[in-house]
Amino acid sequence: MPMKRVFLFTLLTLCIQQGYSQQSRINPTYIQYLQQKINTYISCVSEEDLAFLAEYSSFNPTIAEFWETNKFNPYPKQQFTKPFSIKFKDSTYFSPVPFHKVITSRYGWRHSRPHKGIDIDLVTGDSVHSVLDGKVRYVKYHSGHGKTVIVRNSNGLEFVYAHLSKQLVKENQLIKKGEVIGIGGATGNARGSHLHLEAMYKGVQINPEYLFDFSDNNKIRKEEIWVTNEWITPHLHSSKRQSTVKIPDSFEEAKAKKIIKYRTHKIRRGDTLGAIARKYGVSISALCKANGIKRTTTLRIGRVLIVSM
Repeated sequence: MPMKRVFLFTLLTLCIQQGYSQQSRINPTYIQYLQQKINTYISCVSEEDLAFLAEYSSFNPTIAEFWETNKFNPYPKQQFTKPFSIKFKDSTYFSPVPFHKVITSRYGWRHSRPHKGIDIDLVTGDSVHSVLDGKVRYVKYHSGHGKTVIVRNSNGLEFVYAHLSKQLVKENQLIKKGEVIGIGGATGNARGSHLHLEAMYKGVQINPEYLFDFSDNNKIRKEEIWVTNEWITPHLHSSKRQSTVKIPDSFEEAKAKKIIKYRTHKIRRGDTLGAIARKYGVSISALCKANGIKRTTTLRIGRVLIVSM
């Protein structure tokens, strides 16, 4: 980001933090000083940059909501009982890696646990780029994720970039899509170097492949995307294959979609696939498909299986 833009944003932030308003009790001389500085530098900033600053300023309620730089997820625990929409101003995103994207593990059920993002192959030392414009909210080492950067877009959507070897941005920094935010690695709970990418909305992880087409076209699937419970529930997907994506055109269409329910079963001594299938009234093939296993797979005690309903 150009230094003039950074300086202007810093001044605006200072004004906000210090209560720059008609009711402010700040020393009038200090306010006048800040105003003069802003007037001086504002003429040097393009209209595009000013619009960018305004969109990601503290005046934007979506940006400011639960803005905490010390928490991975600052939102209170919640469940979306109705479909919700996310709107995008762009039709494309910037690839998080500077080469053909190879997804090695998808959003879904993996090793008896939910995998809430996608893993993109890279080599330690590769650059990692911001997929959209945004404001950096979190730059920390997070358990499991390793060195992590979280960037919030003006529509409230956040992207989590994890397992980095180095973070190159700071909290509250404004960045444009395509800017380098870190260096890829294998920190945290990672088997080999890769980028773990999550899409979060108000603390709830959405299947990134529902929002973005991860081919070389770098397309955002729609200007307005209606999200149903199917796409915020990892248990309904397999990390080994891409789910079929069909996006509703309206709230009514999204609401009319059948709510998919699921149950889990923790394997105990003596369990067999046949016995589990009979207990829940499902077929063995359905059990295998839901959990990405074969009929010959050894059932480990303590493993959790998804039971389709």
